[in-house]
Amino acid sequence: MQPRKICVVTGTRAEYGLLYWLMREIENDPTMALQLIVTGTHLESDFGNTVDAIETDGFNINAYVPIELCDDAPTAIARSTGLAVSGIAEAIMDLTPDIVILLGDRFEIMGAAMAATICNKPIAHIHGGEVTEGAIDDAMRHAITKMSSIHFVAADAYRDRVIQMGEHPDTVFTVGAPGLDHLIRTELISKADIEKALDIEAGKPYLLITMHPTTRNNMPDETEIDALLGALGEAQG
Repeated sequence: MQPRKICVVTGTRAEYGLLYWLMREIENDPTMALQLIVTGTHLESDFGNTVDAIETDGFNINAYVPIELCDDAPTAIARSTGLAVSGIAEAIMDLTPDIVILLGDRFEIMGAAMAATICNKPIAHIHGGEVTEGAIDDAMRHAITKMSSIHFVAADAYRDRVIQMGEHPDTVFTVGAPGLDHLIRTELISKADIEKALDIEAGKPYLLITMHPTTRNNMPDETEIDALLGALGEAQG
């Protein structure tokens, strides 16, 4: 019996990290054959050519799909999405996978979902049913959900939302967040190494903050960052 061909699409280093251990499990399962399509920022020098990390990790890349990410203007993103649809569709037709695994809500992943749907290949979607206020992510995530056949969600609340969207309960599975596997399976950086790399004085408390732009408005990123820094200043004062 031939192994089932499981095709994973990755477009950024962030979602590659979340998919890493799943890909290892597929790779090590004799009943499955891992196929890997790499696209998006992985193939852009401005974003660090992170495809190098995938190759260094030893994964075999079956298809490279560049989508010419020249800037983040709406017209540029729309063009890149179109390139993702056509390029990934060609890769899927060449690889003939049994199922395509997609994670998240980025535009190149929506392009991959469109490609798989047009090629009549079932999709398994990870991290559906979630909400990201102020971002276009929700619309893309929910669109991918509606194009998918199997849903692996991180929590019961997200499972309920996917079912509310009309997906059959038998196709929606609460499995947790795959990125959490790193907490028990990846050697973590020591606190001392982090303090040295970031030039933080050991022993003093510090706070890590991530800034996610609200893509549903036209406010400049600088304005949002100034507001964040202002709020932090008030909290400190």
